[in-house]
Amino acid sequence: MSNQLFDAIEMLAVEKGINKEVLLEALEAALISAYKKNFKSATNVRVDLDEQQGKMRVYSRKNVVDDVMDHQQEISLEEAKKIDPNYELEDVIEVEVTPKDFGRIAAQAAKQVVTQRVREAERGVIYEEYVDREEDVMTGIVQRKDPRFIYVDLGKIEAKLPEQEQIPTETYNIHDRIKVLVTKVENTSKGPQIFISRSHPGLLKRLFEMEVPEIYDGTVEIKSVAREAGDRSKIAVYAENPEVDPVGSCVGQKGQRVQAVVNELKGEKIDIVEWSEDPTVYVSNALSPSKVVEVIVNEEEKATTVIVPDYQLSLAIGKRGQNARLAAKLTGWKIDIKSETEAKNEGILHAETIFAEDELVEEKSDSFGDLFE
Repeated sequence: MSNQLFDAIEMLAVEKGINKEVLLEALEAALISAYKKNFKSATNVRVDLDEQQGKMRVYSRKNVVDDVMDHQQEISLEEAKKIDPNYELEDVIEVEVTPKDFGRIAAQAAKQVVTQRVREAERGVIYEEYVDREEDVMTGIVQRKDPRFIYVDLGKIEAKLPEQEQIPTETYNIHDRIKVLVTKVENTSKGPQIFISRSHPGLLKRLFEMEVPEIYDGTVEIKSVAREAGDRSKIAVYAENPEVDPVGSCVGQKGQRVQAVVNELKGEKIDIVEWSEDPTVYVSNALSPSKVVEVIVNEEEKATTVIVPDYQLSLAIGKRGQNARLAAKLTGWKIDIKSETEAKNEGILHAETIFAEDELVEEKSDSFGDLFE
C-alpha cells in the first residue's frame, strides 16, 4: 500500500507541476495529526517516510528525565539506558509506535491532504499567471450574469465585470466575446479573484497599443486619456521625432486603426489630439473639433480662459458640456470657454488678436480670390 501511495504522489506532482517535497511534507503533517486523532495520543511523534523501501514509520519522542511526571512525554534515565547505554539526561529518545493498520489511516490522510494541496497549488499557479496581467487587455467570453456582475471566462478562471465597470450603452449576452482590461487580481481564501473593466481609460490606451505599431514600439507616446465610456473619449499623443505624425499614426490609412478601436468599443467616438508642453497649444488641441481664437493661461491656478468664434461656442462646450469636460480632464487644466463677443464685451480679448484675425480674413479672401481669377 505504501509503495502505491508514494508512486501516486510522484505521478501527481509531475502532472500538476507541484514540488513533490511539498506534498510529502504535507502528508507527514497529516499522518501525525491522523495518528494522534485515531489513537487518542498527545505524544510528541515523528513520521518517517522512506520512499526507497516504501515504508512509513511512526516514532514517539520522549525526553530523558530523572523523575517521570508524564509517561507519554517522558522516560526515565534507567529505562532509556536499557534501550541504549549512551543516553543521558535531557536527551530525546525515539521509540517506534507504528500501528499495524497504519497503511489504511495513511491512505485516508493522504487523500485529504493531497487533494487540498493540489487545490492550493492550482490556485497559486492561476494567481501567479494572472497577477502579471494587471492593466493588460484580455479576450474573454461572457458566461453568465447577475444583478451585480457579468462573469467572463478568461481561460483558466472566471473574472468579474462589476456593473460600474460596464459600458452603459452596451448589452452583454451569453457567449459574447469581449475585450476587457484586468484591473485587479486578488488572492483570497476562496482562490484568485480577478476584476475586469470595459469602461476604464486604460482599456482605450491598451487597445491603441494593440492597433498602432508606433505606440507599441515607443515611437508615439500616449500622454493622457479622458473617457466617458460608451459615448466619447479624447486621447493625447506625442512623438519626439518631428518627422512622425502622432495623430496620423493613430488614425491610420483611411482611419482604419482608430476605426478598429471604435468598433471594439461599439461606436464610442474618439478624438485624437496632439500633446504639447505649451498649455496654450495643448488646450487648443484638446478642444478639437472646435476652433480656438485665443487661450489665456493662469499658471498659478492652473486655469485657462479659452476664446472661440461665436458660431463655435456650442461645439467647443459640447453636448451637456461634454467636450469642455473631457478637454479639462485630458489636459489637467481648468477651462473656461467664452465666445468672441463675450470676450470683447468683458475686455479680455486682446486688440492685437482682433487685428490679426481681420488680417487673416483679408489674406484668406485674397488667396481664395486668386484661385478664381
